[in-house]
Formats: sequence, C-alpha cells, structure tokens
Amino acid sequence: MEDEKIHIKALIQGSKDAYTILYKHYWRQTYSFSRLYLKDTKEAEEVVQEVFIRIWESRAMLQENENLKGLLFIITRNIIFNQHRKRLNETACKMAFLAGMEQSYDIEKEIEANNLSEHIDRIIAGLPPRRREIFNLSRKENKSYKEIALLLNISEKTVENQIAESLKYLKKNLYSL
Repeated sequence: MEDEKIHIKALIQGSKDAYTILYKHYWRQTYSFSRLYLKDTKEAEEVVQEVFIRIWESRAMLQENENLKGLLFIITRNIIFNQHRKRLNETACKMAFLAGMEQSYDIEKEIEANNLSEHIDRIIAGLPPRRREIFNLSRKENKSYKEIALLLNISEKTVENQIAESLKYLKKNLYSL
C-alpha cells in the first residue's frame, strides 16, 4: 500500500477514514492468515474483528514507521493462541468438574457403605452375646479361628460353628431394612 504511512499517521490521530482504508486493505490478508489456524469461518471473521478493534484501541501507541502487516499478523496469532489456551483451560475445568462429580458419586457410595455398615452392626448386636463376641473377634479384629479358640478357651470347631450361625443370621436379616 502506497500511502500506508500517511494512513497510519492519520489513524494515530484518530481518523476513522484512515482506519477504514487500512481495514479494507488488510482485512482479507488477516482473514486468510487466521484461517490457517481456524477451521470455522465465523470464528476466523470474529478474530479479524477483534484484531482491528485492538488496532483501533491501541492506535495511540502505533509508530508511523510501523510494519502494520507484521503487527496485524502478530495480533492475529496472539488472539488465536489465547483462544486455544482458554479452550484448553475450559476443557481442564470441565474435566476437573467431571472428576469432582465422579468423586461425589464415590462419596455417595461411601455414605451408602457407612449406612450398610451401621445396619450390619445393628444386626450383629442382635446376636447372642457369646456369638457376637466370636463374630467380632473374627471379622472386626481379624483373628483366626485358632486364636479365638485359645483366647476364649473353646474348640476351633465351636468357633467355626458360631461364625457359620452368625453368617446365616446376617444373611437372613440383612435385607430387613
């Protein structure tokens, strides 16, 4: 463009006519450049609009000898990269949100497990005292049948029978919520 320096000087001084001339001259090149990075034509058009808005808003900082074409391409590239970065951040946020949702489901499962555990404890409380003691030593304190037999001075067979009876009682009463 022949009179580019004159138009840039006029733009710096706030000339809307100079801005329009520069816009019409560089719009197609800026659009074509943005299409190298963007598939969507509407998105490319929006980027071009954003580029020229930034030119207008920062016109006071332009230099008369500025390579406007180079500046336009730098601004275009930065806007596109910032949009991509923003999308990546949004995607990361969505993924974090979804992960949080999955964790909330885990929390719900944990609450259900706690409720079930409390229900089982209530059922176990209904066992005769000696059977309940044997069952708790086995299941809650992880003692072997032999350890329980030695501790309570009973036979291993008695421990085995008491555990079997406890499990039958649990199965029978587990679904009576």
